[in-house]
Amino acid sequence: MQRKNTFKKIAFVLSILVSLVIVQSIWSQDNDWQKQSVRFAPDRILVKFKPVIPEELKAAVHQRQGGIVVDIIPEIDVHVVQVPKNMVKEKIRAYWKEAPVEFVEPDYIAFAILTPNDPYFGNQWGMTKIKAPEAWDITKGSPNVKIAILDTGIDQDHEDLKAKIVANKNFTWSWTVDDRYGHGTHVAGIAAAITNNGKGVAGVGFNSSLMNVKVLGDNGSGYYSWVANGIIWAANNGAKVINLSLGGASPSKTLEDAANYAWSKGSVLAAAAGNDNTTTPLYPAYYANCIAVAATDKNDAKASFSNYGDWVDIAAPGVDIFSTMPNHKNRLGKRNYGYLSGTSMSAPHVSGVAALIWTTGYGTSNASVRSRIEGTADEAGTMWSNYKIKRVNAYNAVK
Repeated sequence: MQRKNTFKKIAFVLSILVSLVIVQSIWSQDNDWQKQSVRFAPDRILVKFKPVIPEELKAAVHQRQGGIVVDIIPEIDVHVVQVPKNMVKEKIRAYWKEAPVEFVEPDYIAFAILTPNDPYFGNQWGMTKIKAPEAWDITKGSPNVKIAILDTGIDQDHEDLKAKIVANKNFTWSWTVDDRYGHGTHVAGIAAAITNNGKGVAGVGFNSSLMNVKVLGDNGSGYYSWVANGIIWAANNGAKVINLSLGGASPSKTLEDAANYAWSKGSVLAAAAGNDNTTTPLYPAYYANCIAVAATDKNDAKASFSNYGDWVDIAAPGVDIFSTMPNHKNRLGKRNYGYLSGTSMSAPHVSGVAALIWTTGYGTSNASVRSRIEGTADEAGTMWSNYKIKRVNAYNAVK
């Protein structure tokens, strides 16, 4: 952990410098905002003031800069500020000149980390690979252990999920907490579909409960501020595990602060490492208090799309994973059940294992749960021999 944290701190500073160069380069061009909006919002910024700054002084800064506070994330004291459209670069520069400001950044956009593919492996080969059935002989988890799925929503009346959903919260502009995209429902099924009920699929977490925290809109993307709000809400509402099958290429102090807050509240955070076949970090997976999860195939080889590198903590099955899909029309076009691939599918395998560990003698803290996940993983296949990344083993983790 110490080596990884040191690496992350150094790399984070470098990535911030690179990011500033990239953003400066973007802003120096006359590209239209239709293209820019895939990276960050055209009319929102995130502002944090230095400690003990009086509220009236904060208000004076916003008034002076023409910013309108549309939301505040109180646990990390970040203001979501509306600014005139297409003036993000000017407003960020202006806010940086204000002495009371600790940091200001764009409201970046995160995306569901997904690589759809046609099925060709047997149903749920990943469960066997990580020895979930053997783990269930030791513990079937508990409904008291809640896994928060921060995603595009969860199908509200799916036969294999409905009874598991104990909370719904929507941080997006969508009109519904339901999943109109398809990604979140698939992720939820891997983590904790109703198991041993004679229907559909099994979930790694077996008896674990699900919290539906919608932070990605019906198009599969969402603002970092939505994700940060979701992380904090989940932690404040008893999530023992937070699954983040999403991410963006831009580092964010807001997102990191949210992850650190959830960790301080005792949550385990599992996050997709990304599907770009690169060592380039994805956020929030890169942050020290997130378990960054890469994807493997049935032979324990790195999935062709999976990110990798020293910042990745563990791997899990992520190729042609069979799980729940919405029972209604959705953007991904599959209904009830289907195959998807991606590190998005790998992360909930780890989240499910974390939920099981919480019900054992090893579940004394989020640090002990994380240590158990990473310390009992298999040195398996070319994922280990080529990249030195272990693959999660549920049975080893709970035995």
